[in-house]
Amino acid sequence: MKTITEFPRDIVEFPDMGIVMPDGVRLSARVWMPADADQDPVPAILEHLPYRKRDGTTTRDCLTHPYFAGHGYASIRVDMRGNGDSEGLMDDEYSDQEWQDACDVIAWAASQPWCNGKVGMMGISWGGFNGLQVAALQPKALKAIITLCSTDDRYADDIHYKGGLLLNENMGWGATMLSYSSRPPDPALVGEKWRDMWLDRLEHEPFLPAHWLNHQRRDAYWKRGSVNEDYSAIKAAVLAIGGWGDSYKNTVSRLVSNLKAPVKGIAGPWVHKYPHFAVPKPAIGFLQEALRWWDHWLKGRETGVEDDPAMRLYLMESEPPREWYLERQGRWIAERQWPSPEIATRTLALGTNGMLAEGVELEAPVSINSPQDCGMDGGEYCAIWLGPELPGDQRADDAKSACFDGAALEAPLDIVGSPVIRLKLAADRRRAMVAVRLCDVQPDGASTRFTYGVLNLCQRNSHEFPEDVVSGETMEIAFKLDDIAYRVAAGNRLRVSISSTYWPLVWPSPEEVTLTIHGGAIELPVRASGKGDEWTFQEPEGATPWQIETLREDSHLRKVERADGKVTLRIVDDFGETRDLDHGLAVGEVARESWSIDPADPLAAHGETHWTQTLKRDNWSVRTETFTTMRSDGENFHLTGRIEAYEGEILVFERNFSEIVARDHI
Repeated sequence: MKTITEFPRDIVEFPDMGIVMPDGVRLSARVWMPADADQDPVPAILEHLPYRKRDGTTTRDCLTHPYFAGHGYASIRVDMRGNGDSEGLMDDEYSDQEWQDACDVIAWAASQPWCNGKVGMMGISWGGFNGLQVAALQPKALKAIITLCSTDDRYADDIHYKGGLLLNENMGWGATMLSYSSRPPDPALVGEKWRDMWLDRLEHEPFLPAHWLNHQRRDAYWKRGSVNEDYSAIKAAVLAIGGWGDSYKNTVSRLVSNLKAPVKGIAGPWVHKYPHFAVPKPAIGFLQEALRWWDHWLKGRETGVEDDPAMRLYLMESEPPREWYLERQGRWIAERQWPSPEIATRTLALGTNGMLAEGVELEAPVSINSPQDCGMDGGEYCAIWLGPELPGDQRADDAKSACFDGAALEAPLDIVGSPVIRLKLAADRRRAMVAVRLCDVQPDGASTRFTYGVLNLCQRNSHEFPEDVVSGETMEIAFKLDDIAYRVAAGNRLRVSISSTYWPLVWPSPEEVTLTIHGGAIELPVRASGKGDEWTFQEPEGATPWQIETLREDSHLRKVERADGKVTLRIVDDFGETRDLDHGLAVGEVARESWSIDPADPLAAHGETHWTQTLKRDNWSVRTETFTTMRSDGENFHLTGRIEAYEGEILVFERNFSEIVARDHI
């Protein structure tokens, strides 16, 4: 990344600008703007998050917000109510209060003498979600948004459920939020009231994993905030960005296909990161691309964004499977329309003897009873921490699945879009699931998962109104696999792998299940192969990086252990410890997760987490330890949680959570 230190306009920074909400709660904002904005007003750009501007998102904030300010914007990074240095309490993600606060901040910014009255909203993940959600509320001053790694459907494509199955990320990210929100504000900013604010937060902190688990079907809770319920509500111009290594890869296509407002889409090879510093490479000049968007919709300049292709997609080349890639080979393709008339459907049927080809049939049923540890090479649901989180070689999981292989390809096959799997199958239990992986098999047998999908068979007809599976009854089902742009190389083979379990991505069915496959096919979105880039982005730029002292290096561990009849995935993400060279705050954090199961017993499934957070300055130090566990029996989920808060080595707060939640067709 090229560091830019000189900009068209000089910058002034306000590390703690107070924005008082109508109910008197003070939100803390870090604001960058041109030094002469009072004389020459500028548009504002809002990023509204719970992830602590003082230390949590500082790395990316330093690269991004001064860059916008230097090009003529007031860039406003707000700590959400109840987080970081802001007052108040947070009770859930995407609450009415969160939205109202965002609308009030937008109105406040538009009324300031340094603002020209026009506002944009930007964010990744949580900030990408609430950008879409606030746009649907149509605050008067909001003219454009950039949403990254987000979703239009909170039930289908967030960290809670996938295909109507419970994602273990529901507890994993709930545990992360328990830890994140347990931290106090910085006394250097808020003064002596920091301790009262901290203890009030700890006393009222919600136990989100259990809260989310109380909604196991697509009910009103998930519809609220899912902008696909009414795409027409969004009037602001939308630039949607995603990554093939991320969990939120499906939203870009749906937004571009369904929004009536001006919209464009970009999807690269990246994990859950902003694309000017994302991996796997190639990164792109995201900040320049964002300026083109802002300059047109917030300043009225002709930058050509309206004439950009509807979709710009990175078509990844076939590569051997690895749990981490620093770079993905490939090329940028561009589609003027989306859905594209240039993409055709090729149907490959599941045939006898594990064949995958056009026109074949399955002459005899195929049964599969996958062991409960099928899926251990599936990687993280949402790759984010830059460790070994991507899907590894699938051969071990393929051996526990029913596999259908195509012939070696005579020419490359470019798959661009959402493959659809259609199956005729039966299950021998009233609660059952199916997982389908589409793999690229190398000549040496190595198997790369490049897209997949899962389905709760109780939700085969409706995600809102589940129904029992009738044992032995043949069902005809169809569902989409995740969006992808991927070239299967000549000489490689396509493989469809079907399993009845997928641990630890999703929670298992309460009993062992045998699936009987009577037939099926996969519909592939195929684009004619070409050569060379069809679009070229500028090289990444950023403002001066965050200046820190490293006190402890980061490290990331992911390993599978087999002992005492159980298989356990252990994850340790030590994010290290750093000191801010400007304000002196030292921050450290360590996350630990384990997911274990008996291959022969789904009720042995168990997950647990332990997070440690430390904050230090001079003679002041605090630490929080948070813990969660989850298990289930045939009828209920059992969750526990615990917070411990320390000043120095003195325990000043402790709180336990324990909840039992009935299984609802899962």
